[in-house]
Amino acid sequence: MTSVLETSLQTALVLLATAVVVVVACRQFRLPPLIGYLIVGTAIGPHALGSLPDDESTRHLAEFGVVFLMFSIGLEFSLPKLMTMRHLVLGLGGAQVLSTLAVIVAISVGFGLGWQSGIALGGAVAMSSTAILGKMLAERLELGSLHGRQIMGVLLFQDIAVVPLLIVLPTLTASAAELSYALGVAATKAAVALLLLLGLGQRLVRPWFHLVAAQKSSELFVLNVLLFTLLLAWITESAGLSLALGAFIAGMLISETEYRLQVEEDIKPFRDILLGLFF
Repeated sequence: MTSVLETSLQTALVLLATAVVVVVACRQFRLPPLIGYLIVGTAIGPHALGSLPDDESTRHLAEFGVVFLMFSIGLEFSLPKLMTMRHLVLGLGGAQVLSTLAVIVAISVGFGLGWQSGIALGGAVAMSSTAILGKMLAERLELGSLHGRQIMGVLLFQDIAVVPLLIVLPTLTASAAELSYALGVAATKAAVALLLLLGLGQRLVRPWFHLVAAQKSSELFVLNVLLFTLLLAWITESAGLSLALGAFIAGMLISETEYRLQVEEDIKPFRDILLGLFF
């Protein structure tokens, strides 16, 4: 028990110390902290100096940074705004993923690797890093710009496309019936989860936040925001979707209330610290 605690404490100290040094150094040279985080993360990671263990607890800690980043990005959107972006999410995002898959499959077949290898490679190439792109857009205040909305539309589609890809890859050698059944079950779970979150969420979020805010406790308000964000992230994760998508929906629902600016300020320290640890 003691060794586990010592290891966890050592990991936390290494992460916090490097984060402080990186931010100070980047500020001195007028560089984005993101660059420093990536360089130091590569250096102290398990494949270089090995200062940090490549275990499940470290990866989960890093994942929370992406969750709160997507939550803060969701605060910049609303459901009506997202509906106006549906042609970007489905059209541009779908075109990007499908065209990338088609090109990689064609190249794989041309080199004799087979279409199964092409789908596996194409799925990896078609995905982008939501954390890196979202962080860059947020730092440059470009989330509301035309190219910012286009990029977010593609990223949202990629988050959704991960689900069928993860189902298809292990079953490339399975029969068509088995594959269709697996895709059908996953699509049903995802659709039910999204409909519940978007349908019930709109009706429940405002009165619940009114009740919490009426208690006039800043600690309670922050705890409620954390609970709401992680709850929706857990629901989407349980439905086979990503944690980040649930956090985005949580931010989007809160953006339609009058507490958006207060929530954004309250969550910013958690987001920046954990996102730095992710990189």
